[in-house]
Amino acid sequence: MGDDLGRPKSRTVIHLTVFGLGLLLLPVLAQGISLVRHYMDVMVFVGIYSILTMGLCLLMGYAGQISLGHASFFGLGAYISGVMTVKYGVNPWLCLVLGMAVSAAVAFLIGGPSLKLRGHYLAMATLAFCIIVTVIFNESIAFTGGPDGLAFIPGLRIMGYALDSVVKYYYFVWGVVLVVLLLCLNIIQSRVGRALRSIHGSELAAGAVGVNVAKYKIYVFVLSAVIASVAGSFYAHYLNFLNPASFDLFVSIKLLIMIILGGMYSLWGAIVGAALITFLGYEWLHYFEDAEVMVYGAIVLIIVIFLPKGIVSIPEKVKGLWAR
Repeated sequence: MGDDLGRPKSRTVIHLTVFGLGLLLLPVLAQGISLVRHYMDVMVFVGIYSILTMGLCLLMGYAGQISLGHASFFGLGAYISGVMTVKYGVNPWLCLVLGMAVSAAVAFLIGGPSLKLRGHYLAMATLAFCIIVTVIFNESIAFTGGPDGLAFIPGLRIMGYALDSVVKYYYFVWGVVLVVLLLCLNIIQSRVGRALRSIHGSELAAGAVGVNVAKYKIYVFVLSAVIASVAGSFYAHYLNFLNPASFDLFVSIKLLIMIILGGMYSLWGAIVGAALITFLGYEWLHYFEDAEVMVYGAIVLIIVIFLPKGIVSIPEKVKGLWAR
């Protein structure tokens, strides 16, 4: 089904090693190359969105379940951390755990009824959830600040060590990316991963061979929501400011575009897609706000027609052409 399946462990280890070394060396290069230094801040956001898209990749790419409201779980994690630290002075790490717990509970309440049915009920339920949460974020002015936003969110500290620079937060976020990547790879290659892939292939067939379809669908939805919440908390404590527009339906759609662009069936594709869309928005699309939706639509259309498995499938396609 995807690039992460059936891959020899030796190749996976090599890829992870190269990836990790590249992440370690990037800040070193930033000291001597002004262009790299310029993009270090963007790389932090790429890391945050990569955490998000890997969770969404598990849900959509491997389990075949569509969520149109993942930005809301992202927002729940962000606002729980932001509100609890700013308004009540709660420790940010406790807020992170609270955000995970709330997101898990909400995902279970949404997914429980809708995922027991076949079809796109989850997509409709999460769409409604996203709209409701956006309204709550905008209208709860006393807590969230409403459209004006929530400011003065404190940064993170680890055992008294403040993550008070771009480079420090970069290493922290990308360390978490590696942890989430390893977690997701282990899930994919486990019995749970096999169950998810069988559900994606055919829910009827999966049920016929003894797979508890509803249980695994709810499991992966709750897990992906928790991962999104973690990313939201990191986002809040890095940016130190939150606005409801960062978690609306359009952001949920952008997350889908990220995994479609990179490759829905690949965790590496989720990271590549997050990087490309984040850099695209940072560098060019803010100059063409009126055309932003058109650009994203064109990207999806081109990818679906010419690269249905995403950009990460290009080497495979080139290899196939070369072998002819």
